[in-house]
Amino acid sequence: MLEGGHGSAALDEIVLNRDFRGRVTGLAYFGMQLVIAADDDAAIDAIAVEARKHRALRSFVGPKDAVDGLWQRVRVWHAQPAIVRAEQPLYVLSPETLADEPDVDVRHAREDEALLIADHSGAMILGELGYDPRVNGGYTAGVRRAIAHGIWWVWIDAQGELRFQCNVGPRTRATAQIQGVWTPPDRRGHGYASLALAAIARRLFATEATLSLYVNDFNTAAIALYERLGFTRVGTFATYLFP
Repeated sequence: MLEGGHGSAALDEIVLNRDFRGRVTGLAYFGMQLVIAADDDAAIDAIAVEARKHRALRSFVGPKDAVDGLWQRVRVWHAQPAIVRAEQPLYVLSPETLADEPDVDVRHAREDEALLIADHSGAMILGELGYDPRVNGGYTAGVRRAIAHGIWWVWIDAQGELRFQCNVGPRTRATAQIQGVWTPPDRRGHGYASLALAAIARRLFATEATLSLYVNDFNTAAIALYERLGFTRVGTFATYLFP
């Protein structure tokens, strides 16, 4: 049985599937993307039916078994994916496992840095997903709103050059998800990502129980960084991206 409610944006919807005992067996968030978590086939069946109401989704993302199961159910009528990330290791970091790295001057991004952050974030998305969000005039505005909410973190040197940036995505009582991890190409090879991400993690642990992230399996450099900092693999995600 599905039940729904609206999220923070007007077109966002969150649906829950419950079994006959009233237990939640599946959850889906419908916004620009579909994020799914489901424990059984009946929940995936119900979410697949609900997906017919949301034909303009940019992506499916979530635990691999649930996402692959959803795709098998909708593939006969849904647009075909442009990119499939079939194996995305999911990692968790706790205060106890965080590596001991020297502290550096990471901080929340400022509003006047929105263009800088949007430019680097757009370059990252273009390289990973093949499209440039900067062609949309609203992208920088979205970054600016996220900065106002304290979501973006940066390490910028004394000359005003970016060394590292990332943002904090979904939060629950159990974890906060790290996204957009980026060192500019001309700044790589100096250990900036290790120093900055460790420093940001220490600050976030003042309010967050754990931190989590997922990464493409072919990004071996990123995986090595996360494991060196103390992230532990706890599962596998998958992502289907649509034109």
